[in-house]
Amino acid sequence: MSLKAIAKQLGISVTTVSRALNGYDDVSQETRARVEAEAQRRGYRPNTFARRLKMGTIDAVGLVFPVRPAPLNNNVFLEMVGEISHELARHDIDLLLIADDEQADKHGYMRMVQGRRVDALIVAHTLDDDPRLAQLQASGFPFLALGRSRLAQPYAWFDFDNYAGTCRATRHLIQQGHQRIALLGENNNQAFILQRRNGYLDALREAGLSDAWLRSVPATRRGGYQATLELLRLPEPPTAIITDCNTHGDGAAMALAHLGRLTGDNRVALVVYDGLPQDSIIETDVAAVIQVHAPGRGTADCRYGASLNRRGGSRHAAGAMAAGIYPG
Repeated sequence: MSLKAIAKQLGISVTTVSRALNGYDDVSQETRARVEAEAQRRGYRPNTFARRLKMGTIDAVGLVFPVRPAPLNNNVFLEMVGEISHELARHDIDLLLIADDEQADKHGYMRMVQGRRVDALIVAHTLDDDPRLAQLQASGFPFLALGRSRLAQPYAWFDFDNYAGTCRATRHLIQQGHQRIALLGENNNQAFILQRRNGYLDALREAGLSDAWLRSVPATRRGGYQATLELLRLPEPPTAIITDCNTHGDGAAMALAHLGRLTGDNRVALVVYDGLPQDSIIETDVAAVIQVHAPGRGTADCRYGASLNRRGGSRHAAGAMAAGIYPG
């Protein structure tokens, strides 16, 4: 079934049909819907190879993620990967995972760029000062950053308001009367980690409270478990603990449960960023900072920034989603 037959049936040009099926912005939503419906009714299947040759595209987007620390044990990250993959697949775009080892002589993502193996890149777990983004920006290659970084020129990014999440959690605990509040934070320089730490610190400063219970720990259950035990051995232990990731948050909950401090009159208040993991053995409800977003909003931004910009667009999509506090 050819494009000509679809165009004749709808009374529009072959060019309009082609541009509608290929997702160009200059085709109205109404026309696009009519074309797609007619193509589906007729069982039209595009010649993918010919279309790629004509448009000069690969129909693939690469997702760059760090080897150290590896995020693949993070259910929030894996859920995000699934959403991005699903959204891109709706537009016949494949998602390729690219592990980036900062200790390697040559980064894998640059091989993808130089070999034109993908049309665009999504860079996850950005650093506060990220040389990867600067390199991509200098090369003129389309990319979307999952997180913010300090770049001189505008760029496409999508993020959650990590600062507000820990700031609100800390203020919430202060309002409940807590003055010795600990933060278990990851020990790396990824941008979202620094933002969460700064939210905690600023909330303490505005209340005139000490940050003596701030600890940097590995993003593991063992790290959270051991750090919590050490905090509670102090002469003046914290009465509340915030964790900036749910893996060591689970470890903190396990330590408190082991000591009988997760519930009851002698409980230590616990707030876990992203909530306890789905495979947690803790059955007690624990307060959480949840990254709130409308379904599909984040992935739509990813698609716009990473796949539509590859066609020569000059706009830079950007947005930060809010975080909500959910009591245990």
